[in-house]
Amino acid sequence: MKLDVIKLDGGKSGSIELSDEIFGLEEIRGDILQRMVTWQLAKRRAGTHKVQVRNEVSRTSKKMYKQKGTGGARHGSRRAAQFVGGARAHGPVVRSHAFGLPKKVRALALRHALSSKVKDGSLIVVDTVSLKDPKTAALRVQLGAIGITHALVIAGAEVDNNFKLAARNIPNVDVLPNAGLNVYDVLRRRTLVLTKDAVEAINARFQEKEAA
Repeated sequence: MKLDVIKLDGGKSGSIELSDEIFGLEEIRGDILQRMVTWQLAKRRAGTHKVQVRNEVSRTSKKMYKQKGTGGARHGSRRAAQFVGGARAHGPVVRSHAFGLPKKVRALALRHALSSKVKDGSLIVVDTVSLKDPKTAALRVQLGAIGITHALVIAGAEVDNNFKLAARNIPNVDVLPNAGLNVYDVLRRRTLVLTKDAVEAINARFQEKEAA
């Protein structure tokens, strides 16, 4: 399929051919996208939440009172969870929340995410994203003129420093290099903006996967 390429000032800059195998999937699999997003969010969890268990609580180990004859329940330690200052029963411990997801499923999820943007008419291809001056107000006006208000911008192999500085204070606009393209960020923004270099990098990325 062909898509028009525009400039940041709104002018036309020709067209580009998009691979149907990457950008043209007809049936968008929500279950695959859900698996991928869950996998990404699980990987980013620190898993450092921790409570004290019984062997870590600093309290006396002396038996509280004699075993029998008190009329009360039998207890042997004030470290037990039912006492104030005691340990917590079955609390969280340091662990990894990550789980496995096959590479083929991850690659397929990215295809579905990219195709969903094309199907919704939410994919914009720009010639390049570079600025002479890092002016946030001027960039906001430019982006608004071409309908970019809530978007993920994939800027190429490296992000132009002036563009990055100008865009970082614009709410709901994220800027990433080619290597940062991921399903979660694609789906969380209304519009996906790709440079011509980013499109070529995506094609090369999937060609390498197929060759492998």
